Amino acid sequence: MAYVASELGARQKILLGFGSFLIPILIWCAVSYLPFIWHPQVQITQSGSVPFFQVSSLVDKAVFYAEAQNAVNQDITPPQGKLVNPIYLPAPHEVAIALVTAFTTPPAQADAPWFHQSLWHSIKIVFTAFFLSSLIGIPLGILCGFSNTISQLTEPFVEFFRYLPAPAFGALAVAILGINDAPKIAIIVIGTLFQQVLIIANTTRMVDKGLIEAGFTLGTNKLKSLFYVVIPAALPDIYRDLRVLLGWAWTYLIVSELIGTTSGITWFITQQARYQNFDNVYAAILIIGIIGLLCDVILMKLGQRLFKWKIGVK
Repeated sequence: MAYVASELGARQKILLGFGSFLIPILIWCAVSYLPFIWHPQVQITQSGSVPFFQVSSLVDKAVFYAEAQNAVNQDITPPQGKLVNPIYLPAPHEVAIALVTAFTTPPAQADAPWFHQSLWHSIKIVFTAFFLSSLIGIPLGILCGFSNTISQLTEPFVEFFRYLPAPAFGALAVAILGINDAPKIAIIVIGTLFQQVLIIANTTRMVDKGLIEAGFTLGTNKLKSLFYVVIPAALPDIYRDLRVLLGWAWTYLIVSELIGTTSGITWFITQQARYQNFDNVYAAILIIGIIGLLCDVILMKLGQRLFKWKIGVK
């Protein structure tokens, strides 16, 4: 009898992973290409006798059908059109084309950055902020998990501060750090640091107490127990926590880049949305997801090599 939590084979994992992407894509295709599912608007192909209908414009189905019926009743030329989705929901093939053209099309403004330049700027902000956050969060989290004294001295304030929305510090960050990249980095640090301390502290507490007691039995002291027992035992799980927390850093990116001077991938998204180029907006969002997924896969493979001795590291 198979257990619910039984280990899946490599082939099953690949197929199920592929299916996790295929299902939403199929739903997206159905919504985009099958008119009877959800096509609430009509794109005008011929305006007929309706003066306010313009070719290629979108109108609600109810309005189109009412005007077409009126034209038929009056024995005049009715408008023609086809069922479509709203402009903010482009079809998959339109987004796929935008994914390619975003890298090959020069910016509309001569002094504006190319898409790949905006993307690289955002990547640097995310990883710089996450490095600074980890520089403080990892050691502080380990100390909180190892020492009850440090935990009681630190965690009550951290628990309080983590509920404060990071974007609320935007105006203050700009006032102190200027309008360039520094306040953006600060917002991501604020959004991830306090969560990082609590998660890593909890992970450190989960180290097998038997290992620590065995170390003391063999004559180690508290400091050596921290460096030679607790940290090596907790490190694989802390590494996994950091992979999750890196995803949080990406979620704060868009908000942080709206602070001060708009820059990076956020600049591209806001510009394209302003001109209703929603295929480019979706393409930019997908690019962020693809980069995040690739980073996670790379970090996962690296973790498997670094912590071969830890069973179940993913």
